[in-house]
Amino acid sequence: MSTIVFLEKEGSNIRKTSLEAISYACEISKIANTSVTGVAFGDLESSQLTKTGIYGCDKLIHVNEPSFNQAVINVYAHALNQIMIDEAADLFITAQSALADPIAAKIAILQKASIATNVSELPNIGSKFIVRRSIYSGKAFEDLVLTSPKKVISIKRNAVGLIENQKDVNIENSELKANPDMVDAVITGSDKSSGKVLLPEADIVVSAGRGLKGPENWEMIEKLANELGAAVGCSKPVSDVGWRPHHEHVGQTGIKVAPNLYIAIGISGAIQHIAGVSSSKVIVVINNDSEAPFFKNADYGIVGDAFEVVPKLIDVIRENK
Repeated sequence: MSTIVFLEKEGSNIRKTSLEAISYACEISKIANTSVTGVAFGDLESSQLTKTGIYGCDKLIHVNEPSFNQAVINVYAHALNQIMIDEAADLFITAQSALADPIAAKIAILQKASIATNVSELPNIGSKFIVRRSIYSGKAFEDLVLTSPKKVISIKRNAVGLIENQKDVNIENSELKANPDMVDAVITGSDKSSGKVLLPEADIVVSAGRGLKGPENWEMIEKLANELGAAVGCSKPVSDVGWRPHHEHVGQTGIKVAPNLYIAIGISGAIQHIAGVSSSKVIVVINNDSEAPFFKNADYGIVGDAFEVVPKLIDVIRENK
């Protein structure tokens, strides 16, 4: 079984979630005795290309032809499909994202492949190929048997995390050109979310809700996030009233996150919000209402006034740095 991993980039860097996808593929390759080939499009720093070898990439195909400068789903999908054919690959892996999810679906169609999304852990490979995926907004899991010879897997963040499997990656510069017949959309502009750490990539997320009483009180949330190297999020009611920008809205109808640590401050814990953060490894809740529903989903909880707890928390973090 040969494996292709789609490597998505952010600026000139490969996304951390894509490196996790390499780790995921490498763990499979240890069981199935196969190779792992990453595919990256566009301008990337050379250090980013060689970095893929740290996590187990045997070969990296770098497609840096100008016709791929725009990340058009149909164009990327057909290019990746051709690479799968050229490499005689029968497994395609990607990390979930707004770009990668529809690409995975198109490749499944082109390859006549079984597809599994929201995959949360390594597959069970034996007489059958069984993957476990998250369903019902993280409230349950489903074991899915992929029966087709070709398979497509889209993994959730932290499905395996980053695992170092040092290899000397063979970097191959591809001369593949985009098929103009596949250009079914043109990107005319984009607005990037601001902030030092982006929510989908963050290892730590600090979110706050209406318990902060107003936008003027968000400075302490930003200070806490800065001390932790975290991304800042908020609940839906907060973004709806304009206290914070909509790209910070965390939840089922906003951005779903799966950090190692999620801190919820002054958020009661509506089911839609919990559904968007349920994949977090550790959840800490700070709320002055001991009956807040969020405490039932927390690993750790602090019952107290956020305006007293958060400044003390900031001081403790600074003292222990």
